[in-house]
Amino acid sequence: MELIRGLHNLRDRHRGCVATIGNFDGVHQGHRKVLAQVKAKAAELGLPGVVIIFEPQPREFFGGAEVPPRLTRFDEKVRLLEAEGIDRVVCLTFNSRLRSMSAEAFIDELLLQGLAVQHFVVGDDFRFGCDRRGDFDMLCAAGKRHGFSVEGTTTYQLAGDRVSSTRIRTALQQNDFELAAALLGWRYAVTGRVMHGQKLGRQLGVPTANVRMHRYACPLRGVFAVRAEIDGQCLPGVCNVGIRPTVNGRQPVLEVHLLDYQGEELYGRLMRVEFLHFVRNERAFDGIDALKAQIETDIDHVRAWFDQTAQD
Repeated sequence: MELIRGLHNLRDRHRGCVATIGNFDGVHQGHRKVLAQVKAKAAELGLPGVVIIFEPQPREFFGGAEVPPRLTRFDEKVRLLEAEGIDRVVCLTFNSRLRSMSAEAFIDELLLQGLAVQHFVVGDDFRFGCDRRGDFDMLCAAGKRHGFSVEGTTTYQLAGDRVSSTRIRTALQQNDFELAAALLGWRYAVTGRVMHGQKLGRQLGVPTANVRMHRYACPLRGVFAVRAEIDGQCLPGVCNVGIRPTVNGRQPVLEVHLLDYQGEELYGRLMRVEFLHFVRNERAFDGIDALKAQIETDIDHVRAWFDQTAQD
């Protein structure tokens, strides 16, 4: 799969495609239905299937208290789109210029001049351009004038409700990992490089692997039983996601204690942390000794949970 960053990197060879556009946060079951429409039409026309995404996502650009945590970081999203068989991902930088671009300019610069879209798959509630003036009807009218077709997407439902990134975030925040997995089509996980931390876990006798979060805000907070995958090896572990209030933490971190791990150092290696079971909420303790005692309790809880799961 080819990743193209920005309109300025589009070349003549990128012209002619079947495309769709959106945040695709989580690349969930509803997204997969849209991608299936793109791939089917691309195969019919003998053209590449293209997904257009934004970085940052528009709501992140505008900021404020209502910005939702992401289900997937940019690199995770790209990997999932590649796994779905998409030929190209065009990532547009959402900045002041793109925000102020008129709907007409959006169609002209991106769909016509940039990609020469032959078929466009988009939801009938999609809005674009400055002040969200562009809509499905405008796209259809532009398609008739310029020779590309527009296809609407159908709402995908599970258990009577629409599958959406918002619904998945709610399931995760309620620690309903089975529902989240059903909506996503994959068990929720966070992937990142193991980085050097404060080495507090090692001082407490429970070394942890700290996964780099960058600016990513995880929709989960607390202590969990997890399965960590490193270089194809799956290991059980206890994971804390939070700010570590006992040691006056400020930035969210994701740290994993791998049960009985005796292997080599993990720094710099890619780790995928899959969330399986909620243990407790994060809270401040009265000192390091109390924190250490609670961590030992958490480890015992997770060991017992894995043992019980293996028996079921």
